[in-house]
Amino acid sequence: MTRRRPVRRGGAALLVAALPVLSGCTSAVEGAASAAPADPTPSSAALLEELLVTEVPSGLPRVPDEHLTPPAGEKTADDVAEYAADPGRERDVLDDYGYRYGWERFWRSGSGSGPLTSVFVDQFDTRAGAGAYARDLAENDAEFYDGVLRDDPPHLPGGCRLLTVETADPATGLAGPAAFAWCGHGVFSVGVVAVADSVSAASDEVHAVIAAQLERLPPS
Repeated sequence: MTRRRPVRRGGAALLVAALPVLSGCTSAVEGAASAAPADPTPSSAALLEELLVTEVPSGLPRVPDEHLTPPAGEKTADDVAEYAADPGRERDVLDDYGYRYGWERFWRSGSGSGPLTSVFVDQFDTRAGAGAYARDLAENDAEFYDGVLRDDPPHLPGGCRLLTVETADPATGLAGPAAFAWCGHGVFSVGVVAVADSVSAASDEVHAVIAAQLERLPPS
């Protein structure tokens, strides 16, 4: 039986069109703000939001959630399902993973095709569901963007996957060299996308943001 995978998230589709018509002690990870791990696991999307990184090492300005189409911020299973051509089927897929809720956040300068960073944190009922979701998204995006996918790459925690795209195909919505990372962390799936002037710069951004974001989540 063929595994049913989740669709590519809105962040991937919004890399070009995203701008209009697109507590605890802190420390620093290569310029990205982070916080002491939180406990217990968030019981709502609003509490999950408090755990997302608030800035990125590249210094890109935050894009207000409402300035994106569809808006960033809180995501329900129904919201994520709407990214698919068949929302009903996609909702069944998300139910199989045990999807609870998520949060999206974007940073970008200008209104065109400049550098961009996005973060997606989603919470699931189980570790297995979170890990499977992150793995399947990585495989889907590797096929779509025709990049180089690495399991357990250097500079990322075990269980993470890194996709790099050296030459962007405009048909995919990428505006330049890009790096994508997906990590399962306990009941969370964390995804980071960076588009920059080079794959090296995009990868550096992704590495630092993943590190900062995982530090803010409850221990796995």
